[in-house]
Order: sequence, then structure tokens, then C-alpha cells
Amino acid sequence: MNFRRKQSGWRQDIERKEIGLATGSGVIFICVLAYLFYSRWWMIPVLSPILIAYLFLWERETEKKKERLFCLQFKDAMQMLASALAAGYSVENSIRAAEKDLQKFYKETARIRKEFASMSHQLNMNFSAERVLKDFAARVHQEDVDNFVTVFSIAKKSGGDSISIIRNTIRMICDKIEVRQEISVLTAAKRYEFRVMTMIPLGILLYMRFSFPEFLSILYGNAVGAFVMTICLAIYGAAYLLGKKVTEIEV
Repeated sequence: MNFRRKQSGWRQDIERKEIGLATGSGVIFICVLAYLFYSRWWMIPVLSPILIAYLFLWERETEKKKERLFCLQFKDAMQMLASALAAGYSVENSIRAAEKDLQKFYKETARIRKEFASMSHQLNMNFSAERVLKDFAARVHQEDVDNFVTVFSIAKKSGGDSISIIRNTIRMICDKIEVRQEISVLTAAKRYEFRVMTMIPLGILLYMRFSFPEFLSILYGNAVGAFVMTICLAIYGAAYLLGKKVTEIEV
């Protein structure tokens, strides 16, 4: 169901059950559109591109949710790593200690547990911490992880108080993730309002179909009416895309 040229690293975190539910809701959605805008069930195959676009947008939004969830998990892992470093552990042992601590807070299926388990396994095979962290960054392709690994590599090569540099970097990354989470909470109400507003036009049209069918009968069963409803559907789709763009705030 991936319609992009380049597959996102978060695609693997989407479960089959989620894909099935999204596909089912998409099919129901185009059935509703075929009924409300054209009153012809044979329009369902014609509207199939809308289903493809819906699944594409759903996949992109779900991947962003998976990434945001991972960021919160990564923040907890970094705080555990910083605590181990403050206790005098080496970077390698701090990763192992964080991996054990994560077992107390997250299920085995959590992405962060899988990643830290993989890093611990690599460390046990005598891979260097720098190599392990670079592999971690290559797997997740996430900005916060890339920043941490980049600073870690520079601190290791430059010498000096690398532990202090790493701890300060962890603190700054955690602060950034917290700010991002606060913004997400503040805008949650607006996103909910947007979802409600997108359903209002369909609700009004459905109400008119059942309560005053004679007012809309002229729009069905003829070319002019189909053209007008197609224009309305296009405007509705454009408004939806614009609304999603406005409600998406990146930090």
C-alpha cells in the first residue's frame, strides 16, 4: 500500500490490522461520496482514485504518528542513558543499562526496545559504540537521532570531556522533544475541530437528501448536475487538503 517512490522507515511499524481498518473506512467513504454526490453506485469504481489518495494520506499521517511516538520513547531512552553516564558508566555500558531500564516501561514490540536490544547485541559482538549508534541512526532516519549520533561522533574524535558534551546534547534533544509535544497538545483541539468541520458538509448534504429530496433531485441523473456535484466534490477535497496543511505544525 506504499505509493511513494521512497519507502519511509516508519512504514514497518504500521500493523496489518491498521491497514485493514484504513482500507475498510476508505471504501465506506467513497461509497458515501458516490451516494451523496451522484446517487449512483456505479460511480464507486470511478471514485477509486480518491480511495488511493485517502490511503496515501492515511499512510503518511500514520507514519508521522509512529515517528512522534518513537520520539517520546527516544526521549525516555536518552534520559536513562544520561542517568547511566552521570553514574560513571561508559557509553557502551550506558546503552546496555538503558536497554534494561526500557524493559520496565515498554512492551517488547515497542520500536525503541527493538532498537536498543539490537544495539546491545552489537555491543556484545564487540562493535564500537560509534558504529552501533551510526547503524541505529541509519535504521530510523530520524532528526533527533541523527543529531545525537553526529554530536557523539564529533565528541569522540575531538577528545576532551566527551561525556559532558553527550549529556548536554541529550538534555537539549529532550527539551526539543518536550516542546514539540507541548505544541502537539495545544493544537490537538484545533485538529479535532478540523475533523468535525470536514464532516459538516457531508452531514448537511445527507440531511437534505433525506429531509428535502425534491430540492436536490435536479442535481442527479443528468450531465449538468453531475458536473456541478463534481465541482463541489473538488472544492471539498481542496478545502480538506488546505485544512490539513494549516493544522500541521513542524518544529
